Amino acid sequence: MYKRVIRPLLFLIDPETIHNLVSGGLKFFFSIPGIPHFISRVFTVKHDSLKRQVFGLAFSNPVGMAAGFDKEARLYNHLKHFGFSHVEIGTVTPESQPGNPRPRLFRIPKDKAMINRMGFNNRGVAEVVKNLKKTKPKIIIGCNIGKNTNTPNEDALKDYCRVFEAVYQYVDYFVINLSCPNIKDLHKLQDKENTKQILDEITRRNSEKPVKKPVLLKIGPDHDEKKLDEIIEVVEQTGIDGIIATNTTTTRENLTTDSKQIEFIGDGGLSGLPLKQKSTRTIAYISKKTKGKLPVIGVGGIFSPNDALEKLKAGAKLIQIYTGFIYEGPSVVKKINKQLLKNTDL
Repeated sequence: MYKRVIRPLLFLIDPETIHNLVSGGLKFFFSIPGIPHFISRVFTVKHDSLKRQVFGLAFSNPVGMAAGFDKEARLYNHLKHFGFSHVEIGTVTPESQPGNPRPRLFRIPKDKAMINRMGFNNRGVAEVVKNLKKTKPKIIIGCNIGKNTNTPNEDALKDYCRVFEAVYQYVDYFVINLSCPNIKDLHKLQDKENTKQILDEITRRNSEKPVKKPVLLKIGPDHDEKKLDEIIEVVEQTGIDGIIATNTTTTRENLTTDSKQIEFIGDGGLSGLPLKQKSTRTIAYISKKTKGKLPVIGVGGIFSPNDALEKLKAGAKLIQIYTGFIYEGPSVVKKINKQLLKNTDL
């Protein structure tokens, strides 16, 4: 029903507009007595064999919602009812910022993909903290941290630390985002020296807290093996807990959509099915290089149970979806978890 009726109707409306409408609709829908229980009964799969213990946290299953869907921590408990084990909020910046000019989010249905140049649009860390205080999380929450666009790179460390300190007591793990292609010059923070400086300071602050919480690094999909080796070295030196592979790509490979249409859309990060192979290759390389000792969360091009199995077989300990959720609908999490019950070795 979703693909035949609901999705075509949703796709008649600008993607950012419909996202905002659906988000508001979910909040209203789940306020109706009995609805949360009903949705959970329909979409949630529970079984001991699905449980995962990763970087010290107990996940009810391997499937989470990637960053970008619940930017300001408004929907995480609603998403739990669709079967997710964790939700990554953000990207969160210290101050509120509007992001890049609209339109900035584009569907590419022929390729089951999306291009976005959102630019870390969010209402800032104070709003996120307010929302987390107001609604106690009933699901594992990760916080994806970024810097404000107008913060120069030499001051970026202050932004990452400010968000870390503000949300520390309200979330379960942190993700340092240095790989988003939609923030001017952010990619320059991915060089070894800058990455190490930021991770070292976050790790130091984390070690001084009553409870040390997992810290992960989100990386891009376009790195060669030399760069991946460098990233692994920095991760090992700083002692952070894992990697999220991968962010969106700036390349336009493996697309069947007319090149003129892609050119008209312009800059932005590409997500969805065309990213699948790049993401899986990155996961497999990191897993092999670290002999599976460095936990990886796999993201990119997961639309089906087989896509999820591919990521897990490549070495991912957990997976996250976003674009696949948009194209396949809320039943995709249930389908993945039901398939995993048949593959108890993963």
